[in-house]
Amino acid sequence: MTDGDIPLRVLSTSDLAGLEIELSDVVSVVEQAYRALADGVSVTPPKLTVKPGDGRSVSYAMLGRDGAREVVAIKTSYKHGLTLDRDQQHYYTALTLYDDTTGLPIAMMDCGRIGSLRTPAVSALIARECAPPGARTALVIGTGVQGRLALPFLLTTLPDLDRLLLSGTHPEGIAAVREQLAAHFPDRELELVTDLRAAAAEADVILATAGPHTPAAVEGDWLKPGALSVLIGYGIQPSTLHRADRVIATSAAQMAVTGTDMADADGKFPAVDAEFPEVIAGRARGRTGAAERIFAYNSGLVVTDIALGHRFAELALAQGLGTEVSLWR
Repeated sequence: MTDGDIPLRVLSTSDLAGLEIELSDVVSVVEQAYRALADGVSVTPPKLTVKPGDGRSVSYAMLGRDGAREVVAIKTSYKHGLTLDRDQQHYYTALTLYDDTTGLPIAMMDCGRIGSLRTPAVSALIARECAPPGARTALVIGTGVQGRLALPFLLTTLPDLDRLLLSGTHPEGIAAVREQLAAHFPDRELELVTDLRAAAAEADVILATAGPHTPAAVEGDWLKPGALSVLIGYGIQPSTLHRADRVIATSAAQMAVTGTDMADADGKFPAVDAEFPEVIAGRARGRTGAAERIFAYNSGLVVTDIALGHRFAELALAQGLGTEVSLWR
């Protein structure tokens, strides 16, 4: 067989939507990806970013190799209409996987569901490693894609949480958060908060997942001693970073590139005390004191997309899903 005879299997949004996967399985896959990166068997070069001067769009390209699975992949994402409401924006993301043992393509897939699972799984792992001892209260800010599974994943890694707070403004998003919580943890209740400052002062863990137009703006001096704040999207102010006792980042380099809105007036960041892959591998500590206020920056690393995308490809191929395309003929 020549390269021109090798088809590429394309997995669409609908192909992936019906695949069942346990939240604990997602957490395990993501954790393994971080361990492989910390062990030096995986590679994740800095992402490439393109953004026009008028800020209408942003696009990224991320190449990586998962050494544990021996898979090479490239992820691309493009979002248009950054200044528009969410329902007027256009967003496309795709992942192409190659088997680095055979040299053959595995699949190209929509990466939307992968991202919607990978990111809250990472936040849940950060919370497991960095939340204060005896954490009982979690606050999620935002009800978009990243907010809707935030609490179910948090409960997967921190099952002793017993107060689940939500700050959101979109009725359909709030309903979706309730639906996901009921689907995964039907015995848990959700509290919708109206006083964000009071809620932030009570929270042991805060996940900021909102979109750029959110009115939510938690300040660093609102947080109680020991609180963990995790930035995924928007909803917390730069003071939560600059007044933190300890700073954790999934990648310090990516934080410097994609987290510029959290820099100080001189464009600078506090030093990152530990990168999260090293924390997962046990080579660095997430928390060094019960009263530390910790800021964590959760930016996507492509190795986690690769690992979870490969898991989805395994499930999809086992069920015969997807369409074969003769791309190279």
